[in-house]
Amino acid sequence: MKRIGILGGGQLGRMSILAGRALGMRFSVFDPSPAACAGPVADALFTASYDDVDALHRFAEDLDAATLEFENVPASACAIVAEHCPLRPSADILTVAQHRRREKTYLKDHGFPCVPFAVAEDQDALARAVEAMGHPCVAKTAAFGYDGKGQILLRAMGDHEGVFERLGQPEAVVLESWIEHTGEFSVVIARRPDGTMATFPVAENIHENHILHTTILPGRVTPDEAAAADALVRRLAVEMDLVGVMAVELFRTAQGWLVNEIAPRPHNSGHATIDACVTSQFEQHVRAVADLPLGSTAITRPAVMVNLLGDLWRDGPPPFAALLEDPTVKLHVYDKGAARPGRKMGHFTVLDDDVEAALARAEAHFAALQPKA
Repeated sequence: MKRIGILGGGQLGRMSILAGRALGMRFSVFDPSPAACAGPVADALFTASYDDVDALHRFAEDLDAATLEFENVPASACAIVAEHCPLRPSADILTVAQHRRREKTYLKDHGFPCVPFAVAEDQDALARAVEAMGHPCVAKTAAFGYDGKGQILLRAMGDHEGVFERLGQPEAVVLESWIEHTGEFSVVIARRPDGTMATFPVAENIHENHILHTTILPGRVTPDEAAAADALVRRLAVEMDLVGVMAVELFRTAQGWLVNEIAPRPHNSGHATIDACVTSQFEQHVRAVADLPLGSTAITRPAVMVNLLGDLWRDGPPPFAALLEDPTVKLHVYDKGAARPGRKMGHFTVLDDDVEAALARAEAHFAALQPKA
């Protein structure tokens, strides 16, 4: 019976544990918050800051392997855990993924198609970069950005004024060219220590206010587009020597696929796999981390996933009973305690042989969950 450690106690850790339970695994979670939603389903919860060296050693000493459920774990904490057991994915991948400048530079230097970018370390350098790149473009903090946080769209001359101040004085700003694309997609890939890989079908993602709203699985792409995306993601996983699960966000353009971001962990856009695929991304992740054979990623039935944010809890819990009157709906609530606007509290999935029908029904259900005006 293997014991897996998870750095981070959010919903991704929670769902990984629930999937791993069926395989007979045991789990320890390390998180600074005693209210971490992965805690109640873990065998042990270590509550301490990521700079608590003694706590990290206690957490890791009995583990067979460790992983992480979000990127913003300090490299120093990962190094301590890696002294005791394999950390999968590795600290090297984490170092690249948690910092936009390193991520973009890695992609460019290793020949992967990505958005044109520049790095500015002060306001003057940013002004020069904007002038060279043109408008529109997007200024992003070099580190610790997610769900649209830490970025500003620059539409015209003068919009760059005060960007460093508005972004909280980051160490650097990554400026990205605005890309005309025909959709945002992602591919979740799993890889074992021996190099064996399995990819999930291309997922199509629809965002609202920079936060993922809906995922369509499989995405509406041609067979050639799907094959090209799959090959690109496999090449990236091999280049990075991935072990575990990684999500690769992609833009579809007239010239082909561009890599937007990588996330070395289960991903919000992979949640539909819980109900749509033979093996979910979470089970696949713990299989890879524990060095077990990977499961089938085949879709048993197409699905549409819809995120449930804290905004829906304005007047109390949403009317989930009415939602569940649809027998094709699967509801997942994360037990995260207090609901706040923009906070991911759960999701639901609609299953249908026709993805267009599933999408229409999902949007109708989401509208019915809205608080009364």
